[in-house]
Amino acid sequence: MTLATPGTPSTPGGGSAAAGKDVRSGTTATRSLRSRRAVQWKAYLYLLAPLAVVTALLVVPLGQAVQISLYRWDGLSPSTWAGVSNYADLGRDPVLRSGFLHALVLIGFYAVLPVCVALFLAGAMTRATRLRGASVFRVLLFLPQVLATVVVATAWTAIYAPDGVLNSLLEAIGLHTLTRPWLGDFSTALPAVGLIGTWLELGLCLVLFLSGIGSIPRELYEAAKVDGAGAVREFVTVTLPGLRGQITVALTLTVIAALRTFDLVYVTTRGGPGNATAVPSFEIYDRAFNTGQVGEACALGVVMTLLILAITVLIDRLQPREDDHA
Repeated sequence: MTLATPGTPSTPGGGSAAAGKDVRSGTTATRSLRSRRAVQWKAYLYLLAPLAVVTALLVVPLGQAVQISLYRWDGLSPSTWAGVSNYADLGRDPVLRSGFLHALVLIGFYAVLPVCVALFLAGAMTRATRLRGASVFRVLLFLPQVLATVVVATAWTAIYAPDGVLNSLLEAIGLHTLTRPWLGDFSTALPAVGLIGTWLELGLCLVLFLSGIGSIPRELYEAAKVDGAGAVREFVTVTLPGLRGQITVALTLTVIAALRTFDLVYVTTRGGPGNATAVPSFEIYDRAFNTGQVGEACALGVVMTLLILAITVLIDRLQPREDDHA
């Protein structure tokens, strides 16, 4: 006969009630763990389809590009092994070096200028809460994002034409000395293309910043006003820190757009006049389909992929972390 300890009720099996409770809780925990593992495996099964699509459309072509970049090939005749000489030739090519400088200039037009202007407009529109037609203004600024780039490039080519709207406007206001073929002049072709990029990306940045300002607690603005902060100090101490996440997203998207610019350059200038607007993405197309340098084109594509990845990682450091909110 088994005696129960004082204060502990006995069970028919000879054990205490506490021991039975421990056994049941352990069994329940085991079943719960198994259930969670089963759910996790089911979740991974749902990822197989998109993973297969990404592998087929991204990973495999990227691997083939890396393979082709190690050969000299014109796209038709048999290829010959080149090793890393295609990559070395890229650094010695003066046209390509100037192309990277052009891409750096376009980053200023595509990323830096739209972000700065959009920050100013977002701050002004936030303070002018009773501004009539603000929603229409936002729609008009965001409109370029929903238009095909080819359509945008064609329209701006007509604007920049010698007999286009821009020159006609300059002549109408007495500035006929400033008229010129904007896309055919060596000194103005690249800035002209860059301003199109500014117009394209401004609406995206503005929408991002306005949504970010809407998520900033109003108490912070009220506290700044109590402290006697003016418009500039309020923007620097409250709005700008609160938009770190949106600024990171905007810079990431616009810098990538600047480095990937092809269709805009292709439609407006074809890299000209001369090589004044040649950028790496256009050089990839030109070498692969016009000059028969498929190996070098793939090598340049691989370099651009790694460059975009590195810049994206650097920009991501601006993203606020959980520790910043602690």
